Amino acid sequence: MNESSKILLTGATGLLGREVTKLLYDSSELHLLMRGKNSAPDGSRAICHQLDLSEDWKVDSLPDKIDAIIHLAQSEHFREFPSKATDIFRVNVESTARLLDYAHRAGARHFVFASSGGVYGYGNQAFKENAPVVDSGKLGYYLSSKYSSELLVQQYSSLMQVTILRFFFIYGKRQRRSMLLPRLVDNIGSGKLVSLQGEIGIRINPIHVADAAKALVASLGVSGNQTFNIGGSEVLSLFEICETIAALLGVSVNYQRSEAKPSDLIGDVSAMKSELQSPQIAFRWGIKDLII
Repeated sequence: MNESSKILLTGATGLLGREVTKLLYDSSELHLLMRGKNSAPDGSRAICHQLDLSEDWKVDSLPDKIDAIIHLAQSEHFREFPSKATDIFRVNVESTARLLDYAHRAGARHFVFASSGGVYGYGNQAFKENAPVVDSGKLGYYLSSKYSSELLVQQYSSLMQVTILRFFFIYGKRQRRSMLLPRLVDNIGSGKLVSLQGEIGIRINPIHVADAAKALVASLGVSGNQTFNIGGSEVLSLFEICETIAALLGVSVNYQRSEAKPSDLIGDVSAMKSELQSPQIAFRWGIKDLII
């Protein structure tokens, strides 16, 4: 992509979307698809389009021609199944189908879709991109919506370049406090119990949002249809994460351990490192963004 490229970004006000916007708005004609009356960053060339993907929306206000679409938007009710099943479907699946159709009609050359590393399930080894996904009946509604959209995106691979990014535990400043790492910070700070499976709990490889955004932007310059895991370089147990947070807060952690065997969720990020971007922000420094 070059400076004359027109890029449409959904989910522009989310954790990752805000960071991607900062990286792109000076180098392209950036169109931000937003819900509500949000404005573009000060001094940016970004153009805002107010659309609620959970409602009946039309592409009339979007550019007639577009070069790339980065689809980050997801339902904010992703945990609320079955009560918010329709919202999850509309935002996570139906909007993907409609944006793919718009991308084709508008002459897009590239479609980037944000999925989740959760589609692999849990295991003791890091998952490579060619690892099988969880059986469809065991994925759960949210992850099923993500994987369904992956399948839809892949159908357009003969019409445009498609890239699927499977993210693993993004964290960063202004993240919703209900997400895993902000929730751990709050629970440890307030002295609440932290549950661990076994002695050390599950292992994950979280990635700071700044590193995740740089990897995403780098994917715009990679050729071919590809799927990438996007995660951090450090594999950390929940115990290690909690102890790092506690040291920064100057407190001790109240653990509640169970005899359950930990189930890890780790993404192999070799392809990300070789073709996109190596993570630069160590967890012990990045987690400071969540301590308020």
